[in-house]
Amino acid sequence: VVVVAGAGRGPLVAAVLRAASDRCNVKVHAVEKNANAIVTLRHRASTEDAWRGRVEVHQSDMRRWAPPCPIDCVVSELLGSFGDNELSPECLEPVERWTSTSIPQNYESFLQPISCARLWFDARRANTGLPAGPPAVGACIGAPPPDRGLETPFVVKLHNFAPLSAVQPAFRFDHPASEKSLERYCALEFPVAVDCTVHGLAGYFESELYDGVMISINPATFSTGMFSWFPLFLPFSRPVFVAAGSSLEVRLWRRREGDRVWYEWAVVGPDVLPVHNPGGRSCAMRL
Repeated sequence: VVVVAGAGRGPLVAAVLRAASDRCNVKVHAVEKNANAIVTLRHRASTEDAWRGRVEVHQSDMRRWAPPCPIDCVVSELLGSFGDNELSPECLEPVERWTSTSIPQNYESFLQPISCARLWFDARRANTGLPAGPPAVGACIGAPPPDRGLETPFVVKLHNFAPLSAVQPAFRFDHPASEKSLERYCALEFPVAVDCTVHGLAGYFESELYDGVMISINPATFSTGMFSWFPLFLPFSRPVFVAAGSSLEVRLWRRREGDRVWYEWAVVGPDVLPVHNPGGRSCAMRL
């Protein structure tokens, strides 16, 4: 018995049925909350021979759905460009009690400093449509409101940019979870070989689907033909000059409060910049 959590219009359901076609009989519970997608799922379950009698469709939020029978495996596709930035950990947290077998089994995010003036200027010009937020805790009284575009992660297809140091790991999530908290923190130091101006951080991910089968947009382990995800870009509030032979030091937090999840990031060397997006004032994801 397999649960497809977040079935969409059915591509993962079809993949599960194909994988099991010559190996075993399988019963699939397709869980989806989007009303438009549910119409497609029910149509396919009633008209496609491979689905008929084998797929049961449930219109529900996966976090609140209760399986009608013991489950052998949960299959999901909730990954974002930074692994966890589409709230896969939060969505799968209540699902993990159903079974100890999950696809994917884990995912890890990675960061790399880059130079790309065009991308930084585009981020600065970006308008989120939100009013100026409150100052950060500890901010100077009378300080100007934050430039929201430079406190917002962007999914981008990188073209003319310069990677300035090797990719380093940031956050990791396992299913079933190995940690109770879904908040994360990392401190990274990137050695730089040449004089450069850093405009922000590029974010990537790797995921182990099951038993060593990987997908990746990490440049060091990139999966050939992978075009479903573009990198994440975390801009700095201003470009940072780093001299050859020195290092860029950054801090990154993944925060959660109530139904809000957000990232905060800061440069602590060689210059010190204020924390970006404190309290999720410019950008936060909602459950």
